[in-house]
Amino acid sequence: MTRDDLIALTPDVLAALSNRGLVKRATREVDAGERPTLTEDADGVLRAAYPDGVTVTLPVGGGLAAGICSCPAPGVCRHLLAVVLTYQHAHADAPARDAVPDPDAASDRKAAPGPDTGASGPEAAGGEPWRWSPGDVTDDELAAAIGAPALAAARRRLRRGYTAVVHRPDAADPVPRVELPAGTVRFLVPGQIGYARGDAADDGGESIALAVWACRAADREHPDRQEAQVRVGGAATVTEHPALEAAVALAADVLLTGAAHLGSGVDARLATVRRDLDAAGLRWPLLAVDDLAGQLAAYAARGARYRPETFADLLAELPARRRAVVNAGATPAERVLGTHEPAETPLRRVRLTGLGARVRESGGEVGVDVVLAHPAAVSVLVLRRAYPATDDGPPTGHELAGRRVTGATLGALATGNVVSESAVRSAAHQLRFAVGRLARTTVTPGAGEWSGLPPGLLARDPDALAVELAGRPPRLLR
Repeated sequence: MTRDDLIALTPDVLAALSNRGLVKRATREVDAGERPTLTEDADGVLRAAYPDGVTVTLPVGGGLAAGICSCPAPGVCRHLLAVVLTYQHAHADAPARDAVPDPDAASDRKAAPGPDTGASGPEAAGGEPWRWSPGDVTDDELAAAIGAPALAAARRRLRRGYTAVVHRPDAADPVPRVELPAGTVRFLVPGQIGYARGDAADDGGESIALAVWACRAADREHPDRQEAQVRVGGAATVTEHPALEAAVALAADVLLTGAAHLGSGVDARLATVRRDLDAAGLRWPLLAVDDLAGQLAAYAARGARYRPETFADLLAELPARRRAVVNAGATPAERVLGTHEPAETPLRRVRLTGLGARVRESGGEVGVDVVLAHPAAVSVLVLRRAYPATDDGPPTGHELAGRRVTGATLGALATGNVVSESAVRSAAHQLRFAVGRLARTTVTPGAGEWSGLPPGLLARDPDALAVELAGRPPRLLR
């Protein structure tokens, strides 16, 4: 049998599964003739032997992560990559294999939003191999790819319910992806669940199952939408949240009393509301109350960080979120409230592109926001730093560019390419780098060229962007 999954692996996919440096090294070795000897079992298991004694085994269905190499390097090593490249060279003239869709089977599969055990669906449609749905993957295929323990953990999460945003593939962005509360899952190879990849570290494969079930729900509920927001599993949405009611009551009292007349007792009340929101997992109201507390503190201290317009926005945001939940609007309540959104998510190896930095001065300090694109998750992260002003005045832009973070300067981070094994993302998409002996972050100079960013990050049509923004929920709820 021919391993179509290996033939479908592009250099970009291989780089996503390992790193670009290893792919380049393996490519040079294969092009120079340093290729292993390949043998293929009747069941599709690929075996490779190198002249120096290194052996590689690539089973079917588990992706490169299931590959076994006798070398001491952890994870996807250059030997595994060289085996794939060698196999592709050997099958360079193999015809493309696009499965023919089965309309009846597809209809049956899309009838249920949750797990099923039916037959697998088509991997491609017509001559467009990207036109497929991860919802076609069966639970048996999931169990083979991620293991029974991860599938059982995902089923427990399914019983509690969760929300997701499903982004279907198109010719411009052929990789389907699903945004989950804990991270983003991408399906890198059509029809091959073993090559799905989540951006959260130490996930164990649970998020892949959740993403597949979200795709099934989207295929059933919103088959024609390029971007579908769905709620999967769980009981009916709970609209009564005592912690949220207390936060709304606090905002109303602050509005009616006024920041100028609040007594010292408001600090204790703020602390109680923040504690209860945190315990209830209402991440977005919690962050709004945190910002409200910061505004009140800045006002009391006559600090320049107090902004009347920001203060008014926060007072409006809390009742707006409650109103959206009670009225059961188009946006699921979990996304309005940030339910089950983790405070922080450690990321696996990430590649980020510097988009620049914003500098602001207020309250005797200078803040720097370094903006970085995360192309794999089609999102933007912000690294935030603050520096006190001295008697000589605030630091200049040149001085700030030379300040160091995780071994690199702010200027290099803002304009370069970052590869990190220690990145941690907050719920509000703020970025920090964990400090550890084994964690590494490297920064290389960027070319200042962003045309390779995915469509979700790079807007080429201002009119289309305006239409997209107009169709989103109100700013207070996003």
